[in-house]
This record gives sequence, structure tokens and C-alpha cells, in this order.
Amino acid sequence: MKSKLKYRFDNLMSRGTGVLIGSLAIVTLLLISIVSFIVWVTGSADGTGFLGLFWMGVLRSLDPGTMGGDTGSFLFVGAMFVITLGGIFIFSILIGLLTTGISSKLEALQKGHSAVMESNHTVILGWSSQIFTILSELVEANSNQKKACVVILSPLDKVEMDDAVRSRIPDRKTTRIVTRNGSPIDLNDLGLLSLHTARSIIINESNDADVIKTLLAVINSPIQRTSPYNIVAVLREPKNVEVAKIAARGQAEIILEDSIISRIIAQTCRQSGLSAVYTELLDFGGDEVYMRSFPACTGKTYGEVLALFETSAVIGLKSTAGVRLNPPMDTLIAEGDEIIAVSADDDTFVLNASSSAVFDEHAISISRNTAARAEHILILGWNENALRIIQELDHYVPQNSKITVVTDIAEAKSELKHAQRSLEHLSVALVEEDITSRATLDTLLVEDYPHIILLSDRSMADAQKADANTLITLLHLRNISEQTGKQFSIVSEMLDVRNRRLAEIAKVNDFIVSETIISLLITQVSENNALNAVFEDIFDADGSELYIKPIVEYIRTDSPVSFYTVLEAARRKGETAFGYKIAAEAQMNLPGGGIHINPVKSQPISFEPADSVIVAAED
Repeated sequence: MKSKLKYRFDNLMSRGTGVLIGSLAIVTLLLISIVSFIVWVTGSADGTGFLGLFWMGVLRSLDPGTMGGDTGSFLFVGAMFVITLGGIFIFSILIGLLTTGISSKLEALQKGHSAVMESNHTVILGWSSQIFTILSELVEANSNQKKACVVILSPLDKVEMDDAVRSRIPDRKTTRIVTRNGSPIDLNDLGLLSLHTARSIIINESNDADVIKTLLAVINSPIQRTSPYNIVAVLREPKNVEVAKIAARGQAEIILEDSIISRIIAQTCRQSGLSAVYTELLDFGGDEVYMRSFPACTGKTYGEVLALFETSAVIGLKSTAGVRLNPPMDTLIAEGDEIIAVSADDDTFVLNASSSAVFDEHAISISRNTAARAEHILILGWNENALRIIQELDHYVPQNSKITVVTDIAEAKSELKHAQRSLEHLSVALVEEDITSRATLDTLLVEDYPHIILLSDRSMADAQKADANTLITLLHLRNISEQTGKQFSIVSEMLDVRNRRLAEIAKVNDFIVSETIISLLITQVSENNALNAVFEDIFDADGSELYIKPIVEYIRTDSPVSFYTVLEAARRKGETAFGYKIAAEAQMNLPGGGIHINPVKSQPISFEPADSVIVAAED
């Protein structure tokens, strides 16, 4: 019997604070009732009834000082003393229980296991170094909303996540950032996030397998929603795209990280400043890409609508056939077609047909590109994206071009030998040397390399060490350039965006921080999933891409002209102009590198022969 009672007591104690408080209340009332009944039956209270004695007992259990004024028989005073002692004992236990219960509740809140009651919020599943760029861009995107919310679910400790967010994102403007501890593939944990009312869901996992598992978990989450989810997921391997689409059931936009970074590096290495153009289009500071249907443009050609927007720069069309950057100028705009443009905000993307687009016919001086000459490109370093970069470059360079790869990574030789068979315009040579060696670089740069690509070694466990090696090579390259007078453009890949400021002393033409570029793209697509098709077309080698071309191929530079004149000159070449680059500003390392996107078209601009125009074109 003793063991059974002990077992039942243990079960009672394990049932939580509420049950224990209720049990104490029952014990207290039972004690007061028994003592009051004894005093009443014995008549020791000078005629006071049972209810009166019960109330007196309640007061003495709550306030021990009440007993100090008790007078009467020995039995009455002793009974009140017993009730007072019982009250002191029981209420001491009660205070301890309340303290423990509150502490447990606070601890549970700190663990991040409570439900989120939000709507129209953004959910981020997973945690990586990309998350701070994503959060910064979401804060900027939500700055025009009164109350915005971002919810993060990660296996990390909630306190640790909160401290990291406060440290890296000190100014959150109108956005609340809520963290929860849990697994993105656990259906119970997903049930805490109000996924059915979320505006968008970002899957921020580090490998493809976890991404696919998380997609399955979200689609099969406990509470289903009537409308499709708006999910953004990042994959590394193209072979996993199909299975990810099956798992998502058409409710996710898939971003191929390595393919996009490879395409950006390949395009940027041949056009100095292009990385700044991509950054301007992808981030929420400045101008972004918008799409909208304008009934007044129905029946007009694409070439005719280019000059109808004073505060926005048209770059393409979205029709039933899909998204197309810089379509043919005679493309008719049908009902329901959307115009794709770069604009400061959605309220600045407006038709301005009442104003006349005046251009200077005399200033237009169109020249055609001369025959392209074979190029020689130097790639320093090796990682898993190197082959993709070489394959992308093969789409752009002329016949008989060459690439020299310098690396001491053993796997590169066999991979390059296999890749050579599929290249049409390029031949590849391998130099097995250390890229941080000054002697190696001096020997290599005896030859002329107009374009140099510097890749980070991602096989290193420490990203800071990999970036340190990159910085060493950059310093050597710039010193060689200063001593020999040779000019070459450098595209440098960095792993940590915080190291970019250190690298600026090397005067690198373009920085590619993979995580930052992908984070910016993720945020854009999460806010508007239709933009994924736009950026896929921009980065794709098929059709039109972004180019930075000499301004002298479009206009004379002997007098100021409006951007309407540049726009018209580009239109006659079958190209879409939407910005320009001032060479003097780039040389002075001014913010933006001299890049100006979506300029005011009617404002006169004084160009120099070294300046450039930014266009969407097929070559």
C-alpha cells in the first residue's frame, strides 16, 4: 500500500503546476473543514456556526497575523493555531509552485516551442550564413508596411538566434523577427508557424536532400491552405530539380545556386562593372524589377513603348509564351501582356504617354561591332563551379579562344580533360601551381590576359582562410599590374561578404559573393515569385543578356544628350538601353562603380568616349 501511494503521489507531482495548485487548494479546504467541524461539534466557539468557523479558518490560513487577536477556550485557540500552521506550510509550497511554474513557462518561451499567431508573414525554414542578407533585404522590402513579421524555424537555440539577429540586424524598422526552435522536417514543429496564413516560405537549408525533405514536410503540414503556397527553395545540383518539383507539387520556385553563380561570373569577367548592375537589380535599395499590364499599350510594338515611361526603364515582356528579355522591336503587345521594367518602386512604374520623348537625331551615331577576336582568359583557383564557368564562357567567346587554369588541386586535371570534349569555342590548358605564389604569377603574366577570374577554394573548412588566400593573390596581381603597366580586369569570388572591404584595396573590378547574390535573389522571388522567370532569362546564355558596351557605338559624345537619345540609338540596333556607366566615377572608386540604372530620360548627360551604355542585347 505504501508503494502504491508513493507511486500515485509521484504521478500527481508530474502532472504539472496547475494540478499541484488545485491539489493544495483541496487539501487546504479539507483541513479547514475538519478543524472547523470539530470546533463546532464541541461548542468551543461560543455559539459560532460552522460556516462562520470555516470563514475564520480561511482568513487565518491566508493571513497568519489574524490569529494574534484570538481569545476563547483552549480548543478554539488551538484549532485556529493548527489552521494557521497548515496555511503557512501550504502557502509556502504554493509560492514555490508558482515560482517554479513561471520559471518553467519562461524557459519554455526561451526554447521557442510556442505557436506563432501571424498572417501575411514570411517564414524562413533553416539557418545559414545567408540568413542575415535575407533578413536585411526583407526588412528593406517591408519598410513601407506598418507591421511586418518574419518567422524563423531552426534547430539552433532560440536565445542564440535572437542574439545573432540583434547583433547583425540592429535596425529592423517596421519588421518583427520571431524565432522558433525546431526541425523544418518535423510536422509538429511546422504546425507552430501558421504556414497556412504565410505570404511566402523560404527554405534555407544547406544541402539538396534537406531541401527536398523540407518541401515534402511543408506541402504535407498539419493545417492545409486553400491557395497554393509561395515557396522559394535553393538547390545546388540540376539533377535534383525534377524531384524537388514533384515534392513541391508546383508550389515552389526553384533556384539553382551554382548554375546562377557560374553564369554571373562568366558574364561578368568579360564586362567590368556588370556585377554592380546585377546587385542593383537584385537588392531592394534603389531600383528593382517590376511587371505590370498596361491596357493603353495594347496594340503597340515593344519598340514603341520603350520611350513611354519617364521614371522606369522597360527591359522586356511577359506574355502567354513566357518571359522574354529584349524581344524583337516589332513584337506586338497583346491584351493581358505585362511590361517588365526597372523602377524605383511600384508607384513609380507608371505610363507617361502625355510627354513627348525628344531625342537628338544628329547625336545618334550607330556603329556595328567589329569581328570578334579570340580571347585568352586566366582562371586562378579551382572549385566545384569552375567547370560550369568554363562551359558558360564557351557560349560567349569567339572561336579559338583559350583558357588557362592555374591550381594545385589534383582533381582539376581529370575534370578538365573530360570537359574539353564538350567545348566548341574554347581550348583549356592546366598549370599545376600554387596561385598564392608570386613567382608563379610573375611567370604567368608574361603573357597578356585581358580577363582574370579568381576562384575561392570552397573545399577549405574555414571560409576565412580561403578568403585570406584570395586576398593574397589579389594583392600580388595588383602589384604586378602597377609594376608592369599591364591592364587586366579581375573578377574575384569571395565567401564572406565582410571580407569585401579588405579586398577593395586591391582595386578589383568585380566582386562575386555567392551567398549574397543568392540571398538577394531569394528575397526578390519570395516577394514576387513571377520574378524567378525574369532572372532566369537574364542569366541564361540563350536569347538576350545584359551587356556594357562603349557609348561611342551609339552616340556622339561632343555635346550633352538626353537618355532618350541613347534609348533610340539602342532601339535601332535591336537593343534595350536601361542605364550607363561613367568611366571616371569607376576609376575614383565611387559608390556604385559609376553604374547608373534607370536614369531620368529627359535630363541631359555629358558622356566621354570612355563611358558605356548598359543594354539588354543578344550579343
